[in-house]
Order: sequence, then C-alpha cells, then structure tokens
Amino acid sequence: MKNTIRIIRVTLIAIGFLVLFGGIQLTAQTLRWLRVGQLQSFIVDYGSENELTPVSSNSFLWPAQYGDNQYTSRMKSLWMGSTNFLDPADGKLHAVKVIGSGPRYDAASQPAMIFNRTIKLIGRKKSPLIIVDGVPASANDQYDVLDEVRPTLDCDRMVEVTFNTSIGVSVTKRVKAFTSQNHDNYYIYDYTFKNTGIYNAAGDVSPQKLNNFWAHFGYRYAFSGVTSSGWGSTWGDFASEWGTSTISNDFGPYRPLTTIAVPTTTDTLRGFYAFYGPDKARTVTYDQDWGCPNQNGGGTGLNGLLGSAKYAGTVTLYAPISAQNTADNPQQPATTSYFNTDDPIEAATVSQYDDAFMQLRWALMTEGHLPHSMEEDVGNQYAADFYSSHPSRYGGNQGQGYGPYTLATGDSIRIVFAEGVSGMSWEKCREVGAVWYEYYKGLSSPALVFPAGKTGSTYTDYTKAWVQTGKDSLLQTFRSARAMFRSGYKLPQPPDPPSSFTVTSGGDGIQLAWTSPVDPNNLVNGYVIYRSANDVKDYRTFYTKIFECNKSVAQYKDTTAARGVQYYYYIQSKDDGTRNELKHGTPLYSSLFLTMTSKPAFLLRRAGNLLNEVRVVPNPFDIRARKWQWSGVTGTTGGLDQISFFGIPGYCTLRIFTENGTLIWQKEHTDGSGDEKWNSQTSSGQVIVSGIYILLVEVTEDIIAKEDRLAWYDMYDENQNLEYHTGDIVYHAGDKIFSKGQSIIRKFVVIR
Repeated sequence: MKNTIRIIRVTLIAIGFLVLFGGIQLTAQTLRWLRVGQLQSFIVDYGSENELTPVSSNSFLWPAQYGDNQYTSRMKSLWMGSTNFLDPADGKLHAVKVIGSGPRYDAASQPAMIFNRTIKLIGRKKSPLIIVDGVPASANDQYDVLDEVRPTLDCDRMVEVTFNTSIGVSVTKRVKAFTSQNHDNYYIYDYTFKNTGIYNAAGDVSPQKLNNFWAHFGYRYAFSGVTSSGWGSTWGDFASEWGTSTISNDFGPYRPLTTIAVPTTTDTLRGFYAFYGPDKARTVTYDQDWGCPNQNGGGTGLNGLLGSAKYAGTVTLYAPISAQNTADNPQQPATTSYFNTDDPIEAATVSQYDDAFMQLRWALMTEGHLPHSMEEDVGNQYAADFYSSHPSRYGGNQGQGYGPYTLATGDSIRIVFAEGVSGMSWEKCREVGAVWYEYYKGLSSPALVFPAGKTGSTYTDYTKAWVQTGKDSLLQTFRSARAMFRSGYKLPQPPDPPSSFTVTSGGDGIQLAWTSPVDPNNLVNGYVIYRSANDVKDYRTFYTKIFECNKSVAQYKDTTAARGVQYYYYIQSKDDGTRNELKHGTPLYSSLFLTMTSKPAFLLRRAGNLLNEVRVVPNPFDIRARKWQWSGVTGTTGGLDQISFFGIPGYCTLRIFTENGTLIWQKEHTDGSGDEKWNSQTSSGQVIVSGIYILLVEVTEDIIAKEDRLAWYDMYDENQNLEYHTGDIVYHAGDKIFSKGQSIIRKFVVIR
C-alpha cells in the first residue's frame, strides 16, 4: 500500500507542474486563502484540505512571516456516517453509510459524495493599497480578494463554505481568522450539519431520520516546512514531508493534561497536539534531533536553525449534547484515536457502496478513546521503531470524532473547534540553534540558558527543553481561542492598518508615506515600520525595526539604506497597550501582512551636481546586445528595452524628441535621484524604431544644497578637463545647485 501511495504522489508532482504552467485550469470557486495573520492557509470547497489535490498537499503555514513553505499540515479528512441508511441512490438499506472528503483526494468518488455549493471570503475591510515605485506591490493582491465586505463581521476574515452530501446532510463551514498578535495563530471552525435530505448534485431530496450520526475529523501534521520543501531536503529528511516522525497526544476529561490545573471537567481542554519527533533517517542522533536543527550550517541565522520547533493541533470549543439539547457536552469528542495513514480505508480510491469498506471506516470513526495517547505509546524511541512493531498505527493520523447524534429531518447540530500552531519564535529558533551548532561541530561551548523551570546538563537537553516550550505555547493558544469563542468574539482587536502605504525609491533615501485609517474609536496611538534586505517572507529573512512614531506622523525617509540592496517594508498601526488582555501595557498591532511589500525599493543614484554629468546609457542602444545590457541587474527595474539616464538633477522634466523635433515621450522626475529609466516606447505605447533621438533635461525648480555636496567621483567638464577630485566640495550647504529652467540636451542612437 505504501508503494501505491508513493506512485500517486509522483503523479501529483506532474499535476503540480500542470497547475503551475497552465495545463489545468482551476476555477475561482475551488479555494479561498486566509493570509492576514502568522497562520496562513487555503480553504477548499469540498469538505477538507486533502492530500493529492490539484491544488497542493501542504497547507497551514506558520510562522508565515518567514516563508510560504512553513507548512505544518499534510492532509485532513472529514467523514460523516450513519446506521441503517436507506440509500436513495441505489435503493438499498445499508447497515452503515459513510461518506466524506479525504484524507486523500479521489477525483472519481469524492465528487459523488460531496456536492460543492458556495465558497466566499468575507472581510471587515478591504486590504490597504500598497505601492512601490508607482506599481501595486502586495502579494495579498492575489490572495486576499474579498467576495464580500461585511463591516459587522466578528473576525477579520472568514471563509464560508456550503456543500451537500450523499448522506442527506447539508454542511455550512465557517473558518474565522484574526489579526491580533494574541489570536493570529489559530482559526476557529464553526460547522453546522443539517439533515436536509438533499442527496445529490441535482438537489433531489429523500427525507429520512439519521440514526447514530457521527462527524469525524482526521489530521496528519507534517512539520518538515523549510527543512524539506517540495522537491528535496534542505537539511531535514525528505520523508518528513509526509509526517513520518510526527507524534501526537490527545487529551480531555478521559485523560486530562496534568500541566493544567482546572477546577472542573467542564473547563478541561479537549483536543490534541502534535509535534516533530526525532527522525531516524536523519544524520544526527535521536537526542540531537529535537526541532530538526540545521546540521549543515550556512552562516548567521542558518547554523543549527531549528526548522521544525513547532506544535499544532485542535481544541474543541463546543459540541451539543443532542440536536434538541444544545448545551455543550464536555464528553465530546467521543473518539480521539490515532490511526494508520496508509491503511486501505485511508486510500484515495473509495466507494460509498462497498459495505465492508464502510464498516472499516465506521469502526475507526466510533473507536472511542485509546488506553494511551500516541506520545505515551511511542515513549523515548523513534516513531519509526514504534511503527515497525505497531503497523496498524503507522503514520500518526489523529482523529476527533463527534457522536452519536440522532438527526430527524430538519434537525441540525453545530460543532466548533479551533485549530492552531505555535512554538518557539523564529528568532529563538536561530538563537538556540546557533548554540546547538557550536556544540555539535565542536567549535565552542556557549552557556546553556534553559527556559524558566527547566534544567539539564547537555546541549541536547537544552535544545529539547526549548523546543518543548512550544507545547505550553500551543496550550495557551487553545485557551486564547476558547476565550475568544466564549466572549462572543468580543475580545479587543488591534487598530486597522494604514489605508495606504507608499514606498518610493530615491537618490538620498527611500521615502515612505502612509494614510491613516478611518479610526472612529480612536484606537490608533502610533505606527511602527520594519525593513528587510534582499528577501522577504523567507526563512532566511531578518526584519529590523527602523522607525516608530505617534499617530500624527504620516511619512518617513529611510536614509540608512545602501546602494545595491533590495529593501522590503511593512508598517503597523498600534494602540496604547491598555486593551491587551494577555500582556497589559504591550500594544496591539495591526497585521504586518496587510502592508508588507512584495516588490523591492532601492537607494537610487544620487542626483547630479552638474548638468554636464547627464549621460544616456547605453549609447548607442543596439537591440542585438540588449540581453547583456540591463535585464536583471540589481538596483534596476530590468527590461530588455531599457535605456537609462544617469546624472540628472533630482527634480526635472525629461523629454525625448525624434531627430525632426517630434515629442514622443515625457516624464516628470520628482524622486530626488540621479537616474531615470525609459522602456523605449512612446507615450502612446509604440516601440521606437532605429534612429537618432534627442533627450532634453529641464530643471523644474530651484534646487538648493541642504548640506555640503561632495564629488563622489572625479568630475570633468565638457572638454574633459578635471574640475573636481573625488571628495571635493562642489557646493556648500545653502548654495544654489540648479536654477529653474536650466536645461541640457543629449543625443543618442537606437539600432533596432
């Protein structure tokens, strides 16, 4: 069976290529994205996020600030079942009827069980307008596309899905996401299962009572993330992409967590957590492999980086006693077993009319609670060693089953749970990993500073102790989700981000400007700006806070930028910290993902000091050599037809004429830099032909030196006489550099 699954995976790689390059056209109704917090994922309209879909097999990214490949989930499933079901499709009475979605997508059978109806993304407000150098520059423009703006929404984003099923149950699924730093690492799933009797895509109805109805959710987490991405291992085990070393632990009134003191079982957390267990296929030892440290190194930020130091799982927030008694039942979920991912009943090809097959699924759905959790059963050994002696539990899928319920026609039940991810911050993963690396390589013996309440004597004790703080972080996430649900979604939320954020490359700095959000409740207290260099939203990215201000400020010039570096920015609104329910005094911040730029800004060439510095480059422009001229050069916008104008005044008008004096292009240069680009097209978009062209540069305002202006290279006059050595003062502060109306002409040749 494992070989069969691997063959299917290879097939899906080919499908992935087709998706990427246009071979398969996915409809707009297939999925929606939640990308406004540190937890990001797509939500599909066919029940659950399966493996082997035409979309992706990996989802649930955290922390998304450090990469779109920080995924933690390999597959999910949603099964529904009932007993003594008279199937209107085949006219037979089935002792057990089980239908569902996943864990592996089945393009033949699943569409005959799940009938998509609607999917939409709803938000309280649209995303801000993000502009870099005059063009839209937010990756969210492609993902955070709202189908509906609902100002009264009780969360920041919500995906709402509806579908019918062949068991006669109509499902409404609402997935809620939040942007507050206290709540942006979990989603709240609110399901309604209603017995409508609709049993096919045509909407035909066959009313009947559903006896012993169960809804069962399955999860297979895989924490490979950046350590093994898509086509091969970065430093982790490639097989960890399928969660081969994942370990889970379920808990509830039947097995309370000893780390949480609670007064009554009604407040006992009910759920499970999962984490990356040491992987036997890795080149490091069991004790060395907590958090999957980067044994290959790579320099600062990569040496020993803990790529999988995170925990994921779910917590039940509400499940009724019955369709009539809607009080929360603390004994739900009633099934919490872990099971074999590669069992036949988990396969892609299923038949809802195979009674023996459905009996096997039914047995798993209604299995109840096992004597021990998976974590207890595995103990201090590799998961692979445990599986070798317990093949029926291979793969570590964790189930959460709710039932049994009796649903008469028209009856419904509602099930609400939160799913989240937490763990060490990425900065802490770098810090602890760097210490691990020093010991692992025998380079030095840094001090081992353990987390509060933890002790040990070795660097592997130290690493494990820090990794396991992720469990406490996830349990706090569960409590935060429960508090949010119990409050009726009324916990304080952060102020809105600026309604626009504009970044403009310049010659004496990079200019940032923003528009304050509409703020009727006066929540905005100020703003904070972060910057990264040369990459963004990547596990190698470093973010640095470069500016903080009060709410009256609306612009900032980044004068610390260096030439030759690509810069990315984000800005966050902040409140005064008095509303933070977890850390009083710490401001609540708006989502960084709503303003993060996806296109780079640059420190451009400094403005010219003398008009005779103006140059046209290349001159002549020869189309036969264009692929070697500017395309892909760092610090330029690229483009095979690009012609650049260097050494121009910071504020001027550029006009291009044909040799006979016809004006074909004009641009106002206002960014204060010394260079401008032209794409070899007229103002009406026509590509120019071979010929001689004339550039007219005209100063548009008096330009005064704000400080001493130095020659930054040896400067010559028109007759090639040296005027200034590098470093000479060309103008003193207060001197007039250019007068409005000064101009200069340059001729250049284009060969096409």
